[in-house]
Amino acid sequence: MNKGNIGVTSDNIFPVIKKFLYSDHEIFLRELISNAVDATQKLKTLSSAGAFKGEPGDIRVRVKIDKDKKTLTVSDHGIGMTAEEVDKYINQIAFSGAEEFVNQYKDKAEAIIGHFGLGFYSAFMVSDKVEIFSQSYNEDAKAVHWSCEGSPEYQMEETIKAERGTDVVLHINDEFKQYLEDATIEGLLKKYCKFLPVEIAFGMKKEWKDGKQVETGEENIVNNTNPAWTRKPADLKEEDYKSFYRELYPMQFDEPLFHIHLNVDYPFHLTGILYFPKIKNNLDVHRNKIQLYCNQVFVTDEVANIVPEYLTLLHGVIDSPDIPLNVSRSYLQSDNNVKKISSHITKKVADKLAELFKNDRADFEKKWDDIKLFIQFGMLSDEKFYDRAIGFALLKNIDKQYFTLDEYKAKVKDAQTDKNGDLILLYTQDADASYTYIQRAKEKGYDVLLMDGEIDVHAMSQFEQKAMGDGEEEKHALRFVRVDSDVIENLIVKEDKAAVNLTTEEEDALRYSFEGLLPKNDKVNYVVSLENVSADALPVFLTQNEWMRRMKEMSAHQQGMSFYGQMPDSYNLVVNIAHPKVQALLAELKEATGNSLDDLNQQVEALRKEQAAEKDAKKDEPKEGEEKRDLTKEIAALREQIKQHYTDSAKDNDKVSQLLDIAFLASGLLKGEALAKFVNRSVDLL
Repeated sequence: MNKGNIGVTSDNIFPVIKKFLYSDHEIFLRELISNAVDATQKLKTLSSAGAFKGEPGDIRVRVKIDKDKKTLTVSDHGIGMTAEEVDKYINQIAFSGAEEFVNQYKDKAEAIIGHFGLGFYSAFMVSDKVEIFSQSYNEDAKAVHWSCEGSPEYQMEETIKAERGTDVVLHINDEFKQYLEDATIEGLLKKYCKFLPVEIAFGMKKEWKDGKQVETGEENIVNNTNPAWTRKPADLKEEDYKSFYRELYPMQFDEPLFHIHLNVDYPFHLTGILYFPKIKNNLDVHRNKIQLYCNQVFVTDEVANIVPEYLTLLHGVIDSPDIPLNVSRSYLQSDNNVKKISSHITKKVADKLAELFKNDRADFEKKWDDIKLFIQFGMLSDEKFYDRAIGFALLKNIDKQYFTLDEYKAKVKDAQTDKNGDLILLYTQDADASYTYIQRAKEKGYDVLLMDGEIDVHAMSQFEQKAMGDGEEEKHALRFVRVDSDVIENLIVKEDKAAVNLTTEEEDALRYSFEGLLPKNDKVNYVVSLENVSADALPVFLTQNEWMRRMKEMSAHQQGMSFYGQMPDSYNLVVNIAHPKVQALLAELKEATGNSLDDLNQQVEALRKEQAAEKDAKKDEPKEGEEKRDLTKEIAALREQIKQHYTDSAKDNDKVSQLLDIAFLASGLLKGEALAKFVNRSVDLL
């Protein structure tokens, strides 16, 4: 028996492995299985090259649990190791200055393992003792037994092993007894080893018999050694791709819309299959479904920091030997190969979409609603993707017709260009709620887009920004405006607005009558304005500033904009003085008031004249004992009395309440008690 010390220059290597691998301790099984598969693949290579003359025979890798002995064993029938090879690959950890290295990388356990061949040593973080039994394929070699109890000291001796290959036996520490449970180990094997190229056997298959599960005589193979992405696209049918999708996502019940098969040999190696799932809403639900592999060994399914964020909405597999297996995501982000791979995938995705659009536009349009979120997210996230996607990104109108942006601009240019030369694209987020406004737009010969997607508001802003260009003459050349945000005459202004020809008393009557009956709400601000719109527009209606409303909608998805979401909603209540109903109401209000406000109005007028005179000539300071009059405050107090008079008068006039409720109803804001009162009042007015 030989005894010795493992060749490291610091005794700290085992504590470091145990401590800093703790959060990722489950990867020990991946490392041991990967080593076993490598040994098996090497044997197959030697056999095909004629360097190994024997029969490979059974080359399955087997994982076994012995609960009584508290051991977990990984066995392969690969090339095995001689005593010299054990000494070289196990006893001599191939780096110098270990103490300096350990201090440098003490917070980066994966870097320790991945860069310095310490995969085998990850076994010690769950084991009190690790043993190796190995028989080399070399017929002249003696079998070797190696053991170590988690210190630099080891024991190695000759032994007898009936079969070629290596058994690694882990004596599991009581703290990690979960690794002696079948369900735990099978879960890890399916997570990390599901697509390894050598069969992995764990226990026996079971079947239901007489009301209970019993073992069959067939070994339980946990992996698919020939997954679809490793095969040539020419050898696969559409059903093969769908079947593989179901294998990847057994709980995903929707079929993928289409796929992209990646197969690159230069300047890097990359294979994989990416699927386009149906993505209608909720970005977070669809993320992190891409599985990253290195030579069919699972690395991670959190690829958000490895590929562009919008690509995380795709599903599927990426496999590249050029992506390091055991490194942190921060390393992957800075790795040049990873950056090249990411750029290549982006280009392949854009090329595939362009090809589908060109070859079968009708089918592309059918799928648009399900892939729109992904394409918009990509365009917002990546300038290069935007440039590629602008040719196939679609807009849908309420008649379910699809257009590229250039096609749609050409369609509506003649009708929807306003007096300033701006092209106004009308849209709705809810065609039913905006039905009245849409019909008014159609009567004018206008078209209306349906923009009800989760990030449509961001996409519209991007289109507007791109349309502005660099030249001063192109500014505001394209604007999206919600169709129910104002009357159609104000949305696409073809000529200057007509003047509001009312006396001060008439303006007060209308403004204060409606203002006094507006609902009081800390979260909503209302401002009453009088406009001369048209006789066939609504008599009273609500408008909302397009920019402010859009900022509030965007704040729900964009960090740094939350303050917009906290601001109160602001609406403009427009009283259309050109409408006959408003003219009739004004006459009623004037008649009801009569001369009762003459004295107040005269006082206000007198104070205003006095105020104007003060501005024209510096007035003498008040004499001692006299107070300086605050004319502004006095005027405000009188105006408040006038306002209260109209408010009280409006409460007795059902027409004011009815017109006000119609405005709220048209904007979808009439609810609860106010809606009930409107219904009852409408019945009474019949």
